[in-house]
Amino acid sequence: MLLSAFSFSVMAVCVKQLEGRIPVAEVVFARSVVSLGISWWLIQRMGLNPWGKKRRMLVLRGIVGTLALFCVYAALAELPLAAATVFQYLYPTFTTALAWGILGEITGKRIFAAMALGWLGVFMVAQPFAASPLPALPTAIAITGALLTSIAYVTVRSLAEYENPMVIVFYFPLVSLPMSLPLLVLNPVLPSGSDWAWLIGVGIFTQLGQIWLTQGLTQMPAARATAISYAQVVFASTWGVLFFGEILNISTIIGAALVLGATILSLKM
Repeated sequence: MLLSAFSFSVMAVCVKQLEGRIPVAEVVFARSVVSLGISWWLIQRMGLNPWGKKRRMLVLRGIVGTLALFCVYAALAELPLAAATVFQYLYPTFTTALAWGILGEITGKRIFAAMALGWLGVFMVAQPFAASPLPALPTAIAITGALLTSIAYVTVRSLAEYENPMVIVFYFPLVSLPMSLPLLVLNPVLPSGSDWAWLIGVGIFTQLGQIWLTQGLTQMPAARATAISYAQVVFASTWGVLFFGEILNISTIIGAALVLGATILSLKM
């Protein structure tokens, strides 16, 4: 889960480096092409049946994951790296709630306190009443991405009993490729120069993150596994300061701490 968090943080840097020059659908498409090729090669080397057993559930995971990806990439293009990552990390509390309601994982009453703490953290980061609040639409998109991510992760957890992790990973780009293609055709932009490198980086680091994430989720309770990956907030904050000159204000730091507290509180003990 820690390796996954690191990979996703580097992926976020690659998306941020594109600076909105490439439409979100095209970034998703490029990511899908790279990921699909790597996944197919790995599945062939492992001698696995790529089509799995629970195909409808695998497709559902791919659809929800793709929608989450659109939200995450769109938020990264518009928000500071640290803030976008903090919003994304509402998903452990969402995951805990869903794992409790759908998978029957025992979480206790802490879940409600955790969600309240998490939303307080979001309020601190967004600063809606400050002189320069974060833009409302990208913030809403980021939070929607967190909810969709939690649904995708709970689906992965429910598939763990039946499917090899690589098959679950394979279905993600298999579904996201045709989903992103129509939007790509509507607004194609030819990448130039370093954009190609950043797009390939998005694909490679997302693929690594997905492999390690899926392995973690299939071997640990969903709530605990996703909570460990909160280290991505620390990585993202560091990259934001080093590469993009972002300044961490006190509200963002307090908000991140509150979301972390919500994550820890939501852990299954």
